[in-house]
Amino acid sequence: MKFMKEMRLVFRRLQVAGYKLQVTSCRLQVTSDQLIRTGNGLLATGNLKLLFIVCVVLSFSSCQSKKHELPIFGQREVNGTDTVYHKIAPFKFVDQDSAFVTNDTYKGKIYVADFFFTSCRTICPIMKTQMVRLYELTKDMDDVMLLSHTIDPEYDTVALLHDFAKRLGVESKRWHFVTGVKDSIYKIAQTSYFATAMEDKTEPDGFIHSGAFLLIDKQGRIRGKYDGTKEEEVNRLVGDIKKLKLE
Repeated sequence: MKFMKEMRLVFRRLQVAGYKLQVTSCRLQVTSDQLIRTGNGLLATGNLKLLFIVCVVLSFSSCQSKKHELPIFGQREVNGTDTVYHKIAPFKFVDQDSAFVTNDTYKGKIYVADFFFTSCRTICPIMKTQMVRLYELTKDMDDVMLLSHTIDPEYDTVALLHDFAKRLGVESKRWHFVTGVKDSIYKIAQTSYFATAMEDKTEPDGFIHSGAFLLIDKQGRIRGKYDGTKEEEVNRLVGDIKKLKLE
């Protein structure tokens, strides 16, 4: 950090010396009307060395910043100089402790969302094993939470979700299991999280849903989508959470 501040001071000194510098798309462009200068406290040779150092350090910094930036999912609208991104729509559900859970519950938090049902015999048990792993791997991250929506609210009552969470050994302050009006859950899955969640009588358990884990940032925007049935995908998710914490 101190080194970068010093490099930026050098950057400004060169600008004062008559050099025009601009960092664009991982490149540092340099132009000057006078390559040889004296009397300004910087010899031409020193200037050239400084230019080389600034090119390397600031260009590397610019490229690294872009490399680690996570994408933002969904449509976006340009409003003048501002860009409005897709966000999770307002919601209000009830969790395993009979408490209301809304967008405000996750205000200023990074969270991971998924869709499941407790009687699922296919991918849900695998997903919950991986979500428990995620819960443990992020236990020291105070700004990271989890959110699991049941897609079978008629069967998955508050009491049943409470017992389910208890069996997993997790706390509601970090991981909310929510239920609510079926149509509201399906709608938010499909239109906000871009995830599949619906009834399908042709399926063995009567439902079809995505096995995705969705990474949501502190502004309510989707920043990543991962296969919740694969350990390597969840490992990648943990890495992306760490990147997101640095934004």
